[in-house]
Amino acid sequence: MFLTLLRIELYKVFKRPRTFIAFGAIAMIVLLVQLALKVNGRDFIQLYTDNQSETFDIPYDKIMNGYFVCVAVLHMILIHVPLLVALIAGDMISGEANLGTLRLLAGKPVTRTQLVLAKFSASTVYVILLLIWMALFALLGSILLFGKGDLVVFRENGIDQMRSFDVVWRFFAAFIYAALALTVIAAMALMFSCFSENSLGPIVATVCVVIVFTIVQQLKVPLFERTINPWSFTTHMLGWKGFFYVEKTAEGATIDRSVENPAALIRSGLILMGYIVLFLLISIRYFKRKDILS
Repeated sequence: MFLTLLRIELYKVFKRPRTFIAFGAIAMIVLLVQLALKVNGRDFIQLYTDNQSETFDIPYDKIMNGYFVCVAVLHMILIHVPLLVALIAGDMISGEANLGTLRLLAGKPVTRTQLVLAKFSASTVYVILLLIWMALFALLGSILLFGKGDLVVFRENGIDQMRSFDVVWRFFAAFIYAALALTVIAAMALMFSCFSENSLGPIVATVCVVIVFTIVQQLKVPLFERTINPWSFTTHMLGWKGFFYVEKTAEGATIDRSVENPAALIRSGLILMGYIVLFLLISIRYFKRKDILS
């Protein structure tokens, strides 16, 4: 019964034009970034190597490869993907209420818990497919346009370099982590959707929450750094970057297949999963008690 319900929910998701608008928007943004870096990539790298270029001879042509471009694309667009997720997940229950079909759904021989879980599962499938689509354009597309090579990642306190054979698994891990992070957004949007009778409210509420916590994170206020930021989901959503930070020897050489702080990645992943469970429990508890009049 649950699988049948999930298939129905997936059909509803992918019959909406806005679903394919999201896929189109991702493809367009990635292609525009790739084109910009193809035409003017040297200036982009110089923004990060301004101080080092006075001391070292920067091999711009070797740095600008498909792996470097893919990381740049992820930095630029992953921060905006929560909006695309909210557009779908925020409409899962409130959209039914707005159309007047929610009461009919609740009267079917399925529990309300199953209904919420099916809608959440459909939202999760959408997130995964969106990220697979992004990976095809951002990673494979960048490799085709720029070729392969060692990956150089610029950080505030230095530069990390990974050899070509040690890169692909990092992208797989980063995309899996990003899927977990965006599933938090889907769960939150679904939770807000349970409380609303129209689609706009949950979408706006989700985006506003993400914006508020992102701003709090960027303010770097000591009080927030001690209390809010360590537990904020927006802080841990950026954890995918950790797969591109490596350990080094005492001489400064990169240790292949290493991750600088794996414990922090595990902790961030657990916190994100905790948020998913929390949002789902709230959604189920409220929806089971909700008087459905539409």
